[in-house]
Amino acid sequence: MTTADAPAATSTADREIVLSREYDAPRELVWRAYTDPAHLPVWWGPNGFTNTVHEIDVRAGGRWRFTMHGPDGKDWPNRIVYHEVVQPERLVYLHGDDVDDDPGAFHVTVTLDDVHGRTRVTQRMLFATAAQKQGVEQFGAVELGKQTLDKLAAHLQTM
Repeated sequence: MTTADAPAATSTADREIVLSREYDAPRELVWRAYTDPAHLPVWWGPNGFTNTVHEIDVRAGGRWRFTMHGPDGKDWPNRIVYHEVVQPERLVYLHGDDVDDDPGAFHVTVTLDDVHGRTRVTQRMLFATAAQKQGVEQFGAVELGKQTLDKLAAHLQTM
C-alpha cells in the first residue's frame, strides 16, 4: 500500500465490514456459484433461509431481485444492482431492499483470488455512514455473513 492509498483505506474503516474465506475450489467454480442462476439462490443467505427469485441478470446494469424467507416466516425483499462484473475476478453491486432509491442500500465488492488452485473470496460491504454499519452489525450481519459463506462452501462440494 502506498502512502496515497492509506488515507482512503482508513477513511472507510468505520463504514466497512469485510468478510473473507478461502475455499478448496478453483476460482471458475466459485465464480459460477456467484453468478449462475441455477446455483446462486441455492446457497445465498444465512442458515435456515431460502430464496424466491423474481429476476436474475448478472451483468453490469443487471439486477437480482429476490425474497429471502427467514426460518421465523418473515420475508425480506432484496434487490442487487450489478455495477461491475469482471469474470472470474470481481463483482461490484448495490444491495438493498427491493424498492427504488433505498436509503439503506450499501455497496458490495466481492473479489475472487486464485490461491494455488484454491479461491479466496473477500466481500467488502461499504455503508453510507458509520451508524448504518453499526446498525447492521447489531442486527448480526457479521455472523449471518459467515453463515452464508459456510453455505457456499457446502454448495461448492455439490457442484
